[in-house]
Amino acid sequence: MSESDKRIAIIGAGVGGLSLALALRERGMEAQIYEKTHELREVGAAVYLAANASRFIERFGLGDAFAAVSWEPTALIYRDGRDGHVIARHDETESSAYGAPGYGIHRADLQEILANAVGHDQIHLGKEIASYAQEGGEVTIDFADGTQAVADIVVGADGARSLVRELMVGHDDKIYTGRSGFRGLVDVKDLPSLPDPTAIQFWIGPDGHLLHYPIGGNGDVINFLLVKRMPWEGDEWTVDAGPDEHLRLFEGWHPAVIEMISAPTFDRRWALNRRPPLSQWYDGRVVLLGDAAHALVPHHGQGANITVEDAVVLARCLSETDDIDAAIASFQDQRLERTARVQKASYITADVLHLSDGDEATQRNAQLASSEWMHGQLDWIHSYNADPNFDKVDIA
Repeated sequence: MSESDKRIAIIGAGVGGLSLALALRERGMEAQIYEKTHELREVGAAVYLAANASRFIERFGLGDAFAAVSWEPTALIYRDGRDGHVIARHDETESSAYGAPGYGIHRADLQEILANAVGHDQIHLGKEIASYAQEGGEVTIDFADGTQAVADIVVGADGARSLVRELMVGHDDKIYTGRSGFRGLVDVKDLPSLPDPTAIQFWIGPDGHLLHYPIGGNGDVINFLLVKRMPWEGDEWTVDAGPDEHLRLFEGWHPAVIEMISAPTFDRRWALNRRPPLSQWYDGRVVLLGDAAHALVPHHGQGANITVEDAVVLARCLSETDDIDAAIASFQDQRLERTARVQKASYITADVLHLSDGDEATQRNAQLASSEWMHGQLDWIHSYNADPNFDKVDIA
């Protein structure tokens, strides 16, 4: 079976599914994407694409389109959330440190650019997977609307709330991390007390933190995530937020924090869930990718980035052999260790940021201020190239 003969079905038209379609096309393969919603829309406000993902956005030929609607933060700054003093400041951009740009971009803009590049004729909306069956090297997908699709390989790229994973595992295996989040967008002009609005900043304190960075072509909008340790009841991913609940949780924090989190009206609180690592990402010729395989909590900002890496590696594996089963196994082997390591790093970051005042917090602050220590924490993630030999591959 040649590359062009492989029938590839992708479940999910988010960052992972769309990136995979583009990475496959680079290798001479086309895919059909099945998206459960009836219109393309991304959940969440914005995303930060670091160098380990943006190098492939550049390679897909989309760098100019991204640059027009995104902003590269000028520094990474850690502040005390209450008095605002600078704990650590690192004045490097993603470009200067890792050789590829950082993109602070609205999720809707990200999805639109990727979808237009893929082509809307390959994206089928209103297709929610209900089940799948395998026989003779084929996978038959049954959709909730009564239709079917047949493919040689099915890729579950349907995000942290993956239905493909649930069908594969047999149950919803999400785990609440003990922390909730509030997400929002605010115009910079409405934040008179905010220092360094062009930087990525963490405002940290006991049991909570605020992360924010600029997005948009002019960097004039701030995307933020407010995180707090608190209990959760029920199985839903979001619950109704009480009136001014977030303000009560961060009472006494710096005026810039209060300005930012007061600007939007919150009606939902998000559970920051994780998924336990799987020892196997595939069932026959159905394979998971991105958050469906290894959902990350957002404290390292790597969810979308690791997903793009997955897409590039899976496309390469499928291009290197006619044996689809071998390609799937190779993909998993190449990705298990790295994704598990990033998953763990993302999870423990909140514990580090949320330390109570005392000796441990003082030691943490000294480490955050150390350029050598910070590079040790970040370089292995951001400098990673998931496809270093691409230029040596003949994809004509």
